[in-house]
Amino acid sequence: MSEQERQTHTHVLEDGTVVEHSHHHGHTHTHQNTKAVLNRLSRAIGHLESIKRMVEDGRDCSEVLIQLSAVRAAINNTGKVILQDHIEHCIVDAIESGDREELAELTKAIDRFIK
Repeated sequence: MSEQERQTHTHVLEDGTVVEHSHHHGHTHTHQNTKAVLNRLSRAIGHLESIKRMVEDGRDCSEVLIQLSAVRAAINNTGKVILQDHIEHCIVDAIESGDREELAELTKAIDRFIK
């Protein structure tokens, strides 16, 4: 695979963990749920901003925790939509083309997502 088709990215998580992954550009990522995912993320971001204001305003910790759990659930559900879309499109393509590396990447992504 050429360098144009494969790019490696490094991310540092909040806990200091360094995560490196690559994107395969052998096929285009046309997902049916992109607009829905972006809408869900926008709502979660807005919700998180309101929680930040709650903390700044000194709101009750119990209320803040309840709202944080709602954002966590929204993010988890968004992840499920992305995963479903990925399986239905990218993984089907990978299986059809015999790309075992894509399957290995999916396994790593799932492991990180469910931690």
